[in-house]
Amino acid sequence: MENNNYNNIQNIQQEESVDLKAMFFKFFRFWYLFALSVFVALLIAFLFNKYTKPVYEVKTTVLIKDDKAGQNLIGIGIMNSQQNLENEIGILKSYSLTTRTIKKLNFEVSYFQEENFITKELYKDSPFEVVFDTNHVQPKNIKFNVIILSNSEYRIEAQVEKITLYDFKKREDGEEVENFFLNKKVRFGEEIESDNYKFKLLLNENFKSEFINKTLSFSFNDFKSLVSQFSGLKIEPINRDASIVEISLRGANSKKLTDYLNKLTEEYLYRGIEKKNQIAENTIKFIDSELVDITDSLNFTETKLQNFRMNNEVMNLDFQAQQVFETMKELQDEKAQLIVKAKYYKNLQDYLEKNRKSIDDIVIPSSMGIEDPLLSQLISGLADLYAERADLLFNSSEKNPMVAAIDQRIATVKNTILENIQNIVKTSKISIQDIDGRIKKLEQKINKLPQTQRLLFGIERKFKLNDAIYTFLLQKRSEAQIAKASNLPENEIVDKARENEKPVFPKKSLNYLIALVLGLVLPIAYIFAKEYFNDKIIEKREIEKITNIPIVGHVIHNNKEKTLVVADSPKSSIAESFRSIRTNLQYLTKGKDKQTILVTSDMVGAGKTFVSINLACIYAMYGKRTLLLGFDLRKPKIYQDFGLTNTEGISSYLINKSSLEDIIQVSPVKNLDIIMAGPVPPNPAELIASDKTDELISKLKETYDFIIIDTPPVGLVTDAFLLMKHADANLFLVRQNYTHKKVFESIIKDIENRKLPNFYIMINDVKLGSGSYGYGYGYGYGYGYGYGYGYGYGYGYGYGYYTDDEESGKKTAFKKIFG
Repeated sequence: MENNNYNNIQNIQQEESVDLKAMFFKFFRFWYLFALSVFVALLIAFLFNKYTKPVYEVKTTVLIKDDKAGQNLIGIGIMNSQQNLENEIGILKSYSLTTRTIKKLNFEVSYFQEENFITKELYKDSPFEVVFDTNHVQPKNIKFNVIILSNSEYRIEAQVEKITLYDFKKREDGEEVENFFLNKKVRFGEEIESDNYKFKLLLNENFKSEFINKTLSFSFNDFKSLVSQFSGLKIEPINRDASIVEISLRGANSKKLTDYLNKLTEEYLYRGIEKKNQIAENTIKFIDSELVDITDSLNFTETKLQNFRMNNEVMNLDFQAQQVFETMKELQDEKAQLIVKAKYYKNLQDYLEKNRKSIDDIVIPSSMGIEDPLLSQLISGLADLYAERADLLFNSSEKNPMVAAIDQRIATVKNTILENIQNIVKTSKISIQDIDGRIKKLEQKINKLPQTQRLLFGIERKFKLNDAIYTFLLQKRSEAQIAKASNLPENEIVDKARENEKPVFPKKSLNYLIALVLGLVLPIAYIFAKEYFNDKIIEKREIEKITNIPIVGHVIHNNKEKTLVVADSPKSSIAESFRSIRTNLQYLTKGKDKQTILVTSDMVGAGKTFVSINLACIYAMYGKRTLLLGFDLRKPKIYQDFGLTNTEGISSYLINKSSLEDIIQVSPVKNLDIIMAGPVPPNPAELIASDKTDELISKLKETYDFIIIDTPPVGLVTDAFLLMKHADANLFLVRQNYTHKKVFESIIKDIENRKLPNFYIMINDVKLGSGSYGYGYGYGYGYGYGYGYGYGYGYGYGYGYYTDDEESGKKTAFKKIFG
């Protein structure tokens, strides 16, 4: 009695010691997982940062001056201001401004160098320059590899299955060519020419000896691809109430982006000046055409006046005639302006009727001294519609519904302008008729003058009329020229674009931070997710939470292909685990000389037959007469593992077709006999419940020391329950990472309610060193089940005791760590 108490105390101390050791290794592996996860995440971030092509962002700011700020109504002023800002943003993003900008830049050829698997563009840093003939076609978007052999020669290579030729002069694609190939050694400055290309390479000031024997490349860019490349402008006001917009563009080369944005803003401002200059130029052009006719008339009347004075010796009019003449002069000046304006309206009417696609050469009213707000507003609106139509046609055809809608609006505005002109012309005619009536009254007074005075008056009147028209036109021409010379852009550049050497992608610091966070969070998330979603039994404590039924021991995972692992490898660790179970059963059955052990499980696949066979083998190797009973009458398979027959067995005995001696078969294992299940009967449960079964087991108990009964799963059929009354120990198998928690809990609660005696749980297929999830089955296996037996047989203390220790000793350090 005292010896047993001493052994129990010793076992408890051993269990506590190994528990602490297992907790230590669990804690170590837990933090090792964290460290490994963080390391891998940071490594991925490092590789991503190193081998990802950087993206740069360049910015510039432009002040959009509000030409509607003078509105009296605050609400209308704000609305118009916002509309003007949106219109200017639309112009900055327009296809026409993009194409105009690219035409001014030398982006036709791009140069590249590959470093660390990243292709880098050598904008203005290339050691050579490609000079090509714009009158000759070139292959577009094809990389020519250039290997600089020395400062005088190089090798050029290119091989593509199909290329498209591009005409830089017409800015359009040409024919397609298949199997394009170029590989030759060329001297710098020597022209390379064929039907598909014509260019030469020249070294520039960027050439250094370090470029020798390095592979560079270049390609010809077509116009459309360049426009597409630089069409991703992002434009937005710096704040809600400001009219300063920030223009930003992203790309792979900061220097190239800077040049493009600076040129874009320059062209944007120059576009505004051009628009103003166009107005002045159109005005000057119109005035020059009118001056041609009026100059001839003026010269003629001037010559006629001089001749008349010389021939008649009359220099000036008398006082009365002078008064009439002054009045007549005022009326003629007024009529001259009306005549010029009438000609303008006639010219404008003819221009609008003849030109349907653009109004680039139109003369605005204000340039001719015509202050008509409605007409000016209509012409300005018509110009905006034509500009909008032109932008749409860059990316679509005239069949586009949006183009058709704009055409309809243009037609409406034109009709409104023409109606307005007709009304103005009618009003002008009435004014001229009124002046002509007043002139006729003066002519009546003139008729009373002497004949010489009358003739002189008539000639001077014509001369003064032509002179007034000529002077008026010269004045407007001078005003237009002054306006053209003094034109300034309405908007202005606040900050020019500057190179930005810091990429916006990848953001290295942010990537490292994200990697660190993910490295810490993902292991935790993985552990909790696996724990939460796992519905299978993995740890010993999960069984202990469900039931208080004793755990008799566990069988470690079988790495061998054969089922008879105990007989074939008696010194293996799995054989030792069966010995540990045998010892525990001996203790639990209080040392009975003869024992009957039943093996069952909840479902198929838990390893009943494997455990039954090897448990029978371990008792037979103990030198005891052992019998293995295959009572799984529904799915017999023990005979397959031993290579025996199943023609006769328990089923044939229970229906009196075979005798007991006929069904007992001798196994290859010493001291082990086997009774197979026999042919599958139609009523296995009734046969097991018969008195014949009781008689069979009673006879066998008289002959054998140990009887191992292999039964069907209790979760599927009741056969095992019918046989439990004959057993000294009923073993219920739980397979690690296979047995479902809910199924196990349901069946084990039913067993507890039945209050079956001698019922124990046995854990099968335990993987040693399976990390935190294997805690309780890992180091020092057998410590809690062998009650002293086998303690210290884990790796390190008992290394060399088992034949499979040699195999584990051959594992690499990597496999040991990640095991």
